[in-house]
Amino acid sequence: SAKGITMVDQWRISDHITLTTSKTTISSNWERNDSTGYVGIGTGMTESSGEFSFPSTGVYLVRIVINWYASGGGVNYNRVGIYTTTDNSSYSERAFTWSGVESGNQYNNMLAEILFDVTDVSLRKVKFQLGASNTRPRVRGETNYNASYATFIRLGDT
Repeated sequence: SAKGITMVDQWRISDHITLTTSKTTISSNWERNDSTGYVGIGTGMTESSGEFSFPSTGVYLVRIVINWYASGGGVNYNRVGIYTTTDNSSYSERAFTWSGVESGNQYNNMLAEILFDVTDVSLRKVKFQLGASNTRPRVRGETNYNASYATFIRLGDT
């Protein structure tokens, strides 16, 4: 009989991030969603220095949502990318999205997602990178609710 979805997990960025013009892995301030009413399914993800490992093989939906604002002026672009490795070493960009604002103190958001075939949990991992046209973007990180966050859902067997 069908088991349905056997793994759901959600992690959020717990503190604000000031961007740089180089692509930078979101390597700190990750925390599992612990809000009232949240519950994951199954064994969740493992995170180390921004690198996420999967608990079991399967086909996963990986989604990243970034909310941000501009401090002190406009931003031509802010970007978030999803990177995966299939050899636990070299990472390749699998999805990315951009947004920008015309002046300071404006808010915007970005969403990117992939489907990832995890055939080996020791070799296949995922991480997220940010980059911007200048240093004005501030990613909204919050510890009490999801402002910028990643969702992982195991959809089925590989």
